[in-house]
Amino acid sequence: MADDDFNVFKGADGKWRGKRQSASRASVVADTQADAFNQTRELAKKSRSEVSIHRSDNGRIRAKHSYGNDPESTEG
Repeated sequence: MADDDFNVFKGADGKWRGKRQSASRASVVADTQADAFNQTRELAKKSRSEVSIHRSDNGRIRAKHSYGNDPESTEG
């Protein structure tokens, strides 16, 4: 994962956060995972990076979405 990629995760306070990998604070704080993802997705599109969505129960990555940082040879 690159430093400019984002993570969406549930914080200890129950709020969902969208945070750039290299940042010290979250860029997005929301009540639902969907809201946090939608806001974080817009940031990732602007920076042409990736978003990893983490599960709330164990913190493992459940989905990844890439926005423009794929190699040219990738189909799809």
